[in-house]
Amino acid sequence: MAEDIFFDSDLTKAEKYEMVFNQSKALVSDETNEIANLANISSLLKQAFNFYWVGFYRVLENQLILGPFQGTLACTRIAFDKGVCGACYSQKETIIVPDVEKFPGHIACSAFSKSEIVVPVLKNEEVHLVLDVDSDVLNDFDETDKVWLEKICRLLES
Repeated sequence: MAEDIFFDSDLTKAEKYEMVFNQSKALVSDETNEIANLANISSLLKQAFNFYWVGFYRVLENQLILGPFQGTLACTRIAFDKGVCGACYSQKETIIVPDVEKFPGHIACSAFSKSEIVVPVLKNEEVHLVLDVDSDVLNDFDETDKVWLEKICRLLES
């Protein structure tokens, strides 16, 4: 396995996601440790897209608890009814937030975060964890991010 992933700057977002998906699939296919897989996928997404923050929150102790991530310090615990991550948990669906300042109840873990996408990972039809990706750019996420991040998260559902 390569320790660094290099992406051609001429790739489209979708082409880059396809490479990330294929690398993620290879990473999780031979590894059964969930924490290792979450850590590697966080790193891969951060390297590929230079997102401000990428990480997972795990469903533990009746709340979302910080798991593996790449980026600045983060909120450690999030209630199921708080913020974008809590909304994703409650609704069991991906949420794209173009401007976090306009999201009711947004939890400001960092003043530099401007937009966000949160994707649920299900096990037995229940949210098991969420992938949280923050950008320091307004309106940075779109349908391409949603489709590919959901595909990547589905790799973690089995």
